[in-house]
Amino acid sequence: MIPRTATADLSSNLAMDTKGMSELRQSARAGSPEALKATATQFEAMFVNMMMKSMRDATPQDGLMDSQQSKMFTTMLDQQTSQDIAKKGLGLADVLVRQLSKTLPLDGVPTDPAMTRALMDQARLQRSIEASGGAAAVAKAGANPAAASDKPAHVRSFQDKLSSHAEEASRATGIPAKFMLGQAALETGWGRREIKGRDGSNSHNLFGIKAGPDWKGRVVETATTEYINGKAQTRVEKFRAYDSYADSFKDYARLLSSNPRYEKALAAANGTDAAGFAMGLQRAGYATDPNYASKLAGIIKRTLA
Repeated sequence: MIPRTATADLSSNLAMDTKGMSELRQSARAGSPEALKATATQFEAMFVNMMMKSMRDATPQDGLMDSQQSKMFTTMLDQQTSQDIAKKGLGLADVLVRQLSKTLPLDGVPTDPAMTRALMDQARLQRSIEASGGAAAVAKAGANPAAASDKPAHVRSFQDKLSSHAEEASRATGIPAKFMLGQAALETGWGRREIKGRDGSNSHNLFGIKAGPDWKGRVVETATTEYINGKAQTRVEKFRAYDSYADSFKDYARLLSSNPRYEKALAAANGTDAAGFAMGLQRAGYATDPNYASKLAGIIKRTLA
């Protein structure tokens, strides 16, 4: 049990004292009710401070009354104001206390998966504060730091549907799952333009892999855009068809792993170099679109980061 005096000392720290926040979180894990309350209050204060800093950053600066000294005093005032607001309560701290009290067992280790994710999100938010000074963390955390996502609904849906298959293929090839998800998104328009047969049947072909003479499985024929000497042309081509999305990922993994043309792309992927991976695919002739590499790298970096 954490002494009451130690908890009181920690809870009196300024809102952006991340060292104190770390100590409070460790105290909360030990199961102290006082520490749980202090942790939740401090977390709420940090969040309020980030919102205030974000609003300050959006306000025009360097007026006649602005100086380094005035900015320093403004920062100190914002920190203290954040602490005062959190002590009165916005409701976030109370929610955290209720959740922690329900899900923390006697040894202080959460057994509820949702609470485990919430604590992990809390730790990630703190690291963002330490790395960026607060403003960038607000933009990413949103009003609910434990559950908010800045990704569009169609991106989240696409990831939810295919992430498990991408993770399995990642273990087999070393290619990060988000690299493969990005390529599948590019090839299918986030699942909106999947390759289908004339009868409307789904080929489950997520990577636009064509059916050459060595392919012995099912095929579908459909119109596709190819770039010949830099000019776009529409052609009807045969594409491989699979029984499931899992089979599509497995075949893609085999293609890249077994073909020496993709060695540089795989090397870049293993180094988590999205741009290098995308360029490696394009130079190996994976696609004829001259902008394929930049499109793929953009999806990976901006949408799936």
